[in-house]
Amino acid sequence: MKTLVDQLSQYADYHRDGRNILTHFVGVPMILFAVVTLLSLPAWVLGDSGFVLSPAVLAALAASVYYMLLDTRYGISLAVVLGLMLAAGAWLAQQTLSMWLGAGMGLFVVGWVIQFVGHYWEGRKPAFMDDIVGLLIGPLFVLAELGFVLGLRKEVQHAIEMRSGPVRHARQAVL
Repeated sequence: MKTLVDQLSQYADYHRDGRNILTHFVGVPMILFAVVTLLSLPAWVLGDSGFVLSPAVLAALAASVYYMLLDTRYGISLAVVLGLMLAAGAWLAQQTLSMWLGAGMGLFVVGWVIQFVGHYWEGRKPAFMDDIVGLLIGPLFVLAELGFVLGLRKEVQHAIEMRSGPVRHARQAVL
């Protein structure tokens, strides 16, 4: 299994334009929430526990385990995010079919449009086109980049930049 830095560096190779990274701050959470929402049906209540099992729950558990294997801190953070998305997705799944489907599909399509605008600016195709695991790494990348902006995990940022180069900001991208 690749390491955290291996995965983030490979993904970062496709994401060095600061504008593209900004689009990912919006587009990736939209797409992730859309997938969680759409996978929230069918749902089964397990006995009297009130616990609801759905494809979204199973996918979130599998993703959380993978993220935790890569890095405990990022894994816990993403598990919390996924838990919140599961709760909101389950609520949407209990609404009308048109509301559930409209929200899920709308977020999915708009999220991808935002992503492709960012990759247009980047001048590169999305990472998942060369490695499907990129779809799973996207949320981790966004969380890591958010942390870097906040001054967290500088050692991870440095390791990624040593492999993939620094982020180019708007003025640098034009030059």
